[in-house]
Amino acid sequence: MMNELLVLQNGSDIRGIAIATEEHQVDLTVDAVRKIASGLIHWLTSNISLEKGESLKIGVGRDSRLSGEMLANALIESLVEQGVSVIDFGLATTPAMFMCTQFPQFACHGGVMITASHLPYYFNGLKIFSPKGGAEKEDIHTILTQTTPRETVTKGNVETADLITPYAADLVEKVRQGIPGKVQQPLQGMKIIVDAGNGAGGFFAEKVLQPLGADTTGSQFLEPDGHFPNHIPNPDNKEAMASIQAAVLNVGADLGVIFDTDVDRSAVVTKSGNVLNRNNLIAVLSRIVLSEYPGTSIVTNSPTTDHLKAFIEALGGKQVRYISGYRNVINKAVALNQAGVDCQLAIETSGHAAFKENYFLDDGAYVIAKILMLLPQLKAENQTLEQMIAQLKQPKETQEIRFKLEVADYQTLGKQVIADLAQIVIPGWTVDPENEEGIRFKLSEGFGSGWFLLRMSLHEPLLVLQIENDEEGNIFKVIEKLHPFLNQYPAVNQTNLLSFK
Repeated sequence: MMNELLVLQNGSDIRGIAIATEEHQVDLTVDAVRKIASGLIHWLTSNISLEKGESLKIGVGRDSRLSGEMLANALIESLVEQGVSVIDFGLATTPAMFMCTQFPQFACHGGVMITASHLPYYFNGLKIFSPKGGAEKEDIHTILTQTTPRETVTKGNVETADLITPYAADLVEKVRQGIPGKVQQPLQGMKIIVDAGNGAGGFFAEKVLQPLGADTTGSQFLEPDGHFPNHIPNPDNKEAMASIQAAVLNVGADLGVIFDTDVDRSAVVTKSGNVLNRNNLIAVLSRIVLSEYPGTSIVTNSPTTDHLKAFIEALGGKQVRYISGYRNVINKAVALNQAGVDCQLAIETSGHAAFKENYFLDDGAYVIAKILMLLPQLKAENQTLEQMIAQLKQPKETQEIRFKLEVADYQTLGKQVIADLAQIVIPGWTVDPENEEGIRFKLSEGFGSGWFLLRMSLHEPLLVLQIENDEEGNIFKVIEKLHPFLNQYPAVNQTNLLSFK
């Protein structure tokens, strides 16, 4: 019989429905979280060495979700019952919860962030850390299956502490150290606003930007509210980005910063209202790391523009396109370094970015800190962030189309479609060998100049098609060829493709 908790595994995270809706039943229950606590204890005690008489210490934090406090309380109660010393950090961020294992004043053996990132309000989940980094997929499997409670005579204890303040102070100090002269308020005279989307990132305005001298007047949605009443807190969401763009232009800000719910992702809007996310954000961060570490490699996920590869190579670096998933790109970067290949940055187009110098932790606030270090120099030289990536060519048209796979064994169907497409012969379509996810073609000869990628979604029964072209009117030509090919597979729902046509 399948372990009932395994349905909650979402790669290297745990996610489920925590609030019932008309369409969804709760599966991330209080009882499930109590069992997860037992699995967490088993995993940590199997992977760390405790001194004689030392108690296991676990930090627990949450974002602003409506179910967060309830689930945190259940987790904490179960841990304490099993002899664990718990620090309840209350409202926190995912990267801060890793840092509770690094900051000596806390020295936690593990950190748990209760969050479901940018997903709707009725979801919740757990992201888990040890001092070595985030839990891997196989670790989550262990946590969800090894759930026999630990027998203990002595109960643990729980204390409360503020993690965000020392975490923010650490960021402030890193920014100061990263600017020549180590000025206390290097952002004096600049207006920088924050959009936290009512998630956990509202602290950044008061605790990071203001101590650095920035004027944060005009920041919006800083108050935690698990209903997310203004927009989805997601830098990859068009409505969210339109909101911060409008705010930047309305108040005349020098920079706008937006975070996702748990602050492991971010993006920025420039003074002129241009969005720096996806390929553009990768380009900015690539330029930063290549100025600091000439010749380094940068790992990205697969759906990046061909122009990004040219941009990075022109700066003397190397792009390594790898499979999607933030843990996947991070693990690839770690593996490259272990193999003797210097790799300083792992980043997805979704905004997940991890620097080698920062534990390869995907930390949206640290991404912004790296950009803040640039601003005084850019201002002194009368330069802009846009000018930093002026050489990154922008495509004329892009399109993403998702196909629902309407069959139980959707993985087999998706893999078959991709394998069959790889064998298709169409003049102007050339398989791109520098690809490790799905199938990617370069386009030419009557199909303009561009590429398309067909890949499986990481966690949903979907095929995802991404097309990009430097000449207008060619996306439709690709779709015209793909439609009859996909007709061979009745379980591939082409509704989205047909509506585009």
